[in-house]
Amino acid sequence: MDFPVTFHIFGKTVLAHPLFEAVGMFLGMRYYFYLKRKSKEKLSFNTSAAVLIGATAGALIGSKLIGNLENPYVLFENFSIRKFWSNNTIVGGLAFGLIGVELAKKIVHHKESTGDLIVFPLMFAMIIGRIGCFLTGIYEETYGIPTRSVFGMHLGDQYLRHPVALYEIGFLMMLWIVLQYIQNQKKYRSGFIFQLFMLSYFIFRFFLDFIKPRIEIIGNIGTIQLVCLCVIIYYIYQIKNPRSLYLKYSR
Repeated sequence: MDFPVTFHIFGKTVLAHPLFEAVGMFLGMRYYFYLKRKSKEKLSFNTSAAVLIGATAGALIGSKLIGNLENPYVLFENFSIRKFWSNNTIVGGLAFGLIGVELAKKIVHHKESTGDLIVFPLMFAMIIGRIGCFLTGIYEETYGIPTRSVFGMHLGDQYLRHPVALYEIGFLMMLWIVLQYIQNQKKYRSGFIFQLFMLSYFIFRFFLDFIKPRIEIIGNIGTIQLVCLCVIIYYIYQIKNPRSLYLKYSR
């Protein structure tokens, strides 16, 4: 396979990453609305709109901000709007999307969790997006460091590299199976599946980034790993009392 994989659309050459990212977002949203129609939990229009706006705004800001802070030296020394807009990361999108949703829920005075329904559509979109990351090879910053292991692949240069996008796809598929099993048990309160997804994914990303090129900010960890640590601590605090997670059944 030759990297990067490109597609010719309306006379223009398009990299696989943005194309698959757009397709993933579209299909993920369609999957979400499908699950929402089937769900017994109905949110008011004001709550749904507030959550959607909060999640979108937070994810947009966070993905750009954290994406650019991966290399703060370049950001502050050679700042440009075009480059700032082109850098993004799912870690920042998830973390700040969470903040946006929580702020929106406070504004409309909604206290119940709204996250479980988005988990599987979000994972679906991420899997499709990571296929695009893999097909783009080293031409966007979603590749691994050189390796001599059996997993090494040529991604567009002379080095065998960790195909971190494939690692993430494999992880998300396994996590999907686990979360689906837990959800089918119907023992936990609303919000637990989302909490477990966020905790699992950010732990995975914290360790995955050790085999990705990064600028070390504190010790040997980078900006994305610092964000991961903050989210991990937050969700450990959220689910530290297992008894509060179980559904209460009347007798």
